[in-house]
Formats: sequence, C-alpha cells, structure tokens
Amino acid sequence: MSTTTDIAPRRRAAEGPMRERARTAGVLYLLTFVSIPTLALYGPLKDHVGTFILGGGSSTGVVWGAASEVVVGLAGVGTAVVLLPVLRRQNESAAFGLVTARVVETSLIFVGVISVLSILTLRTDVAGTAGADRGALVTTGHGLVAVYNSTFLLSQSLMPVVCDLLLGYLLYRSRLVPRIFPLVAFVGAPLLLASDIAIFFGAYDNVSPLAGLAALPVAAFEFGLGVWLVVKGFDPSSPLFLDGPGAPARAASFDVPAQRQTPPAAPVRPGV
Repeated sequence: MSTTTDIAPRRRAAEGPMRERARTAGVLYLLTFVSIPTLALYGPLKDHVGTFILGGGSSTGVVWGAASEVVVGLAGVGTAVVLLPVLRRQNESAAFGLVTARVVETSLIFVGVISVLSILTLRTDVAGTAGADRGALVTTGHGLVAVYNSTFLLSQSLMPVVCDLLLGYLLYRSRLVPRIFPLVAFVGAPLLLASDIAIFFGAYDNVSPLAGLAALPVAAFEFGLGVWLVVKGFDPSSPLFLDGPGAPARAASFDVPAQRQTPPAAPVRPGV
C-alpha cells in the first residue's frame, strides 16, 4: 500500500512544469479540431471546381479552410513533441514513433493544402488572363482536387490510426490518464482503419456518413484527452513519476529499467 510519503513526491512531480506540459498538450489537441468546418468551407471548390477555378463564387472560405489545416498540422506535431519527454520514459521507441507519425501526418496535410493553394493561384493569376485555356484549367483543377482527396485519406484518416494506437499503448501502460481513454483509442483505431480500407477500394466516399461514423471514436478519444489534460493534467499515481524527487525507485513493470545502484565496497580489515 502506498503511503502519504510515497504519494507526495509523485504529486509534486505531476504538478509544476509537468502540469503546464499537460495543459499545453491538451490545448494543442483541441486545436486539431479547428479544421472541422473545412468540409463546408471547401464546398464551392470541391463540388464545383470547374466554376470555381474560372472565377465563380467566393474564395474566402477556401482560404480560411487552408489556413485552418495548417494550424491542424502544426498542432498535431506539437502534441507529440510536448508529450515526448514524458512518454519516452514509458517506451522510447513508441514515443519517437508517435513523433514520426505526426510529422508524416502533417507533411501529407501540407501536400493537400498546397493543392488547394494551387487552385487559388490558377483562379486569381491565370483564369482571368487573355488566351487562358479554360478547358485545361478545369482539368487541372479536377486533378488538384483529386490530389487533395487522396492526401486527406492518408493524412487525416489513416495516419491518426497509427498515432492513436501508439499513444493509446503509451497511455495505457503509463496510466498518465484514466484507462478509458486508451481503451476508446484501441476500439476506434481499428474501426477507422477498416473504413479507410473500404474507402480505398471504392466502397464509399471519404466524406460519406459511414466514414464520419467510423471516425467518431477516434475523434472522441482525442477531444476527450485534450479536455482532460487541460482540466486535470497527468495522474500523480502514474509509475512515470516514481522517479520524482525523493521518490522510491521506478516499479519493476516499468519499461525503462531502474538505474543500477553500485554496491558498497567491502570493508578492508586492518593488517591485510
């Protein structure tokens, strides 16, 4: 049984800088949801790309949508980087794997944003010029929308499967947050993966109701985790805080082995 003396150093370790780290990670997770309105903001572009690229409709919503996706990409990398010093104490390979997966996710998001910005450039700088080939512009616009749809499937649908499985494993083993959160991730990630495979083989569209339904558990995990980290922070009873100031050695079940203690030298008898 843990005594008050055992718990106090852990509680101190979970507060202070660690509390601020948890709050920062939580805010960044919540920021990853700012791109939800892009489904509507990109409507004029994706539904009527031919008319849009030739100058029809307003481009303001598309610009805001692209900006919000940039924020999402940067916030996604930020969540992994901010949590890295804590999570690597549980499993260094998995923690760095999470950072790598987030970087890949953000890189793909930026590819999609580039395709959107390319359409905007063609609309403003080319479509209105004399001698512009309207048919070629429309064909190019359709191609760039196809690039966006493909990168969206990989970046904001497939990569979250990898990220949430790694994060769920780290949170489950470390008990930094209640285990209901990683359990939701363990259910949601395979469900989203199955949906991605169905979309890849043309069973339904990546913005269909079925795709949205499959993404709900993963979205609930990330949103709930963000709120929890902002409001509650890390759990002081986590094994990761056993190495806090004055605390006992890390538990044997912890992935990173405790530091070896050098045995005291044998006493030397006089005259020997």
